[in-house]
Amino acid sequence: MNANGGVWKIGLGLLCGVLFAACAWAASARIYITNSAGDSVDVIDSATNKVVQVIRGIEVPHGVNFSPDGKRVYISNESERVLDVVDEKSGAILKKIPLSGHPNNIAVTKDGRRVVICIAEAPGALDVVDTAAMKVIKAIPVKGALHNVYITADQKYAVAGSVAAKRMTVIDLQTLEPAWDMTFDGGVRPMALETAPDGSTSRVFVQLSDYHGFVVVDFAKHQEVARVKLPDGNFGRAEGRMGTPSHGIGVSPDGRTLWVNSVLANATFEYSLPDLKLMGRVALPEVHPQGRVASGSVPEWITFTPDGRTVYVSNSASKSVSAIDTETLKQVAVIPVGEVPKRINTLALP
Repeated sequence: MNANGGVWKIGLGLLCGVLFAACAWAASARIYITNSAGDSVDVIDSATNKVVQVIRGIEVPHGVNFSPDGKRVYISNESERVLDVVDEKSGAILKKIPLSGHPNNIAVTKDGRRVVICIAEAPGALDVVDTAAMKVIKAIPVKGALHNVYITADQKYAVAGSVAAKRMTVIDLQTLEPAWDMTFDGGVRPMALETAPDGSTSRVFVQLSDYHGFVVVDFAKHQEVARVKLPDGNFGRAEGRMGTPSHGIGVSPDGRTLWVNSVLANATFEYSLPDLKLMGRVALPEVHPQGRVASGSVPEWITFTPDGRTVYVSNSASKSVSAIDTETLKQVAVIPVGEVPKRINTLALP
């Protein structure tokens, strides 16, 4: 009995250790939010849903991303046309890398060797920064000013969108040249990439100006295969956002669900993957201006904790971030942040 009890205790101890490690890993994340009408970036601890750091001195910050080791934070700086390199611990700006033009969103390769930055002014380009040399090594010409960029899971391509040109451009990361592109009937807003079991990109979910939903693009065929319209709502007009009725979209870390923001419904919707069936809806905070009817919070972007248990939505009109439990579809926290929070991203800490 003692032997069995000893084995049981050892097994229980191992199990507790594994569970503790898993819980610690799940909680070890920071959610970064760029405040687009200010000069700050708020950092939320996902374990407490509290702001634990504020990075200051970056006027009109746009995109935010990270080095693989988490020691560097990269932030595109619209006012100075630079990529700011920030120390994660102190929040101090280590270096300002001049860019070829006014920047928008950014992405980082998995090996951390390159940062790609959208240039949001005509004629348009995707700047490529070498993170060892800390300089732009190429400005890749594209057809139209770029807004958002994503890197495929297999690291073969950067997928960039243009609002002005209504175009998605796919760039080969080996040759640093455009591989193919396609046009739409509206400006290309946020996108999300779906990864196939073999690691290749299967589909791209594209949000468009003036469309309350998203377009489904077959990546291999280079063609639109479906459109999904979101349930309607009564928001958006007072907020002046009828031209961007749906903004913010993301695939969960396990690849099983797609989350889509709606300005018109003042909500975020969950769809199952791969069948794109509507699973649920989470209402977002309302704004109650004095003497006026309530308006929506204007959801902008989506990010997840590494374990996928919490999804975060930036609410630009209410100066807040909503934390949503993905199992219960309940909003568990509304976190005050800076002026007009938009782009949002997750740093998983070791």
